[in-house]
Amino acid sequence: MRKLRAGVLISGRGSNMMSLIEAARAQEYPVEIRCVVSNRPDAKGLEHAVSQDIATKVIDHQAYASRETFDAELGRYLASQSLDLVACAGFMRFLGPALVAEWRGRMLNIHPSLLPAYPGVRTHERAIADGVKVHGCTVHQVTADLDGGPIILQTQVPVLPGDTPETLAARVLKEEHRIYPKALAMVARELQAKTST
Repeated sequence: MRKLRAGVLISGRGSNMMSLIEAARAQEYPVEIRCVVSNRPDAKGLEHAVSQDIATKVIDHQAYASRETFDAELGRYLASQSLDLVACAGFMRFLGPALVAEWRGRMLNIHPSLLPAYPGVRTHERAIADGVKVHGCTVHQVTADLDGGPIILQTQVPVLPGDTPETLAARVLKEEHRIYPKALAMVARELQAKTST
């Protein structure tokens, strides 16, 4: 069965992108990473993608007059790459309903909290402030609701006495790198099963 083609969207260093690229090296992994797109020209993750011979594209959101025109350009590029899946990996842009609808069930995101708790930003800081004992990360489908799509996979980490947002973030990030490749493979295998019947 052929590997499904995935594009990865990033805005920064791309550490989750790196974990997906690494997983995709395995022969039995059901996905190949075909391209990496960033909305920021200075995203460090682009350098890593280039070093792995993966196509890169910068679509700078600041060059577009509106969210809709940015989404349209991003949508055109993704369509041009004949992708089966899109993985948002530290992509710090809210995508509009038209683009999201095109990728329904085939666009994933990783979020640093146990959704539905702490959608949005500053998740670790908010978790510590609330005194929760358990925190974590979630891979979910992207919908028009911010961090509100169906959950694919979650994992927990303890919140330890004396944790700072930085120490908690580091513990959560380690789990992100573990579960994102797993979740992408799960979705890919489900899609492969649907198309083979």
